[in-house]
Amino acid sequence: MKKLYLASALLAFGSAQAAPQTVVDCGRLLDVKSGTWREKVSIVIENGSVKSVGPMAGGAGHVDLSGYSCLPGFIDAHVHLSHETRPRVAALHDEISANPADSAYRSVKYAERTLLAGFTTVRDVGGEDSLNVSLKRAIAEGDVPGPRMFTAGTIISTLGGHGDPTNDYSHKLSRALGQPGPADGVISGPDEARQAVRARYKEGADLIKVTATGGVLSEETSGENAQFTEDELRAVVATAKDYGFRVAAHAHGAEGIKRALRAGVTSIEHGTYIDDEAIELFKKTGAWYVPTISAGRYVADKAKLPGYYSPLVQPKAAAIGPLIQATAGRAYKAGVKMAFGTDAGVFPHGENAKEFAYLVEAGLTPIDAIRTATVNAAMLLNQAGRLGAVEPGYAADIVAVSGDPLRDIALLQHVKFVMKEGVVYKKP
Repeated sequence: MKKLYLASALLAFGSAQAAPQTVVDCGRLLDVKSGTWREKVSIVIENGSVKSVGPMAGGAGHVDLSGYSCLPGFIDAHVHLSHETRPRVAALHDEISANPADSAYRSVKYAERTLLAGFTTVRDVGGEDSLNVSLKRAIAEGDVPGPRMFTAGTIISTLGGHGDPTNDYSHKLSRALGQPGPADGVISGPDEARQAVRARYKEGADLIKVTATGGVLSEETSGENAQFTEDELRAVVATAKDYGFRVAAHAHGAEGIKRALRAGVTSIEHGTYIDDEAIELFKKTGAWYVPTISAGRYVADKAKLPGYYSPLVQPKAAAIGPLIQATAGRAYKAGVKMAFGTDAGVFPHGENAKEFAYLVEAGLTPIDAIRTATVNAAMLLNQAGRLGAVEPGYAADIVAVSGDPLRDIALLQHVKFVMKEGVVYKKP
């Protein structure tokens, strides 16, 4: 099956290896750092990296994008490629009957959709298992098409918190399965927090994800209560530093956000109830904010449909979802550093680019919205100088659209061309 899938992918997209040298001719290329267009340029690519960018030369064998606007490949810093939203009944059926292999096969199509939407890099912020680590390896080895992945492996939660995989199980089932522990990403106390980070290192993760507050879609009463003590968070951050990890903190409520920021996390995800004190902590610590407006809007809409979410989840989705966009606008105006993230998986994969328009609606300029998904997200990932721009020495990740997205940001939802590391996966 794997060989058949790879064969069909190669027929659709061409060789999975970059040609020794490729030249891409762009009608114009966006310099995301300056915010200006470079007209009629040729990008010379060797071994998957940009060698030079100069005046358009033209020539036989060039990739002709002379009628298009080129940009760096996009980075989504908050996705969950191992699953996708389903109504409650279908989700419960999966919980009972689906095997890890079922989720693995589905994740392949989610990864492909994401890539073809122009997202050449993602930060997968984890799940209940290490499937995302295996998907990352399969993509890196050329077995399946997908974006370059940085993965959190298994989410780290507190006992009973957002991310505890046994929430809402019956007492009989919970006793049969046993109490989850650090290897499962569930902790109580600083010592177990350290163990959980080390388990992610063993698992093959690239970063750490903690659930500092309650969440919207988990079967628990609160979507915003603080769920880690500050000592537990400091233990996570200190141990992560030893292993070269950055730490992303899911957090909706203000108290949990501030505990995570004081503990030294790299980023806050969602951040719904950010207050003035939290904004000052963002600026003091230099932490990043990843809003995920797309997920907020999606869950708010689905909360209106009877039965889509459980009775426990529905009121949280209705209350928290609509607030994230306004929070993003306030954080941007206050000068908080922002990176692009959507929470894809909470909504259908491949629709990630809607986030650009939502960011502009929140008050960002089009170029700043694009920067969140290019140079900013590259800095969050510690990949500045390699990702997020089309310059010599950077990975040859290029997308193209018709028209000018600085005038109409919605054009980014209709990508015509996708190249990752010099390999063309989609063309006009």
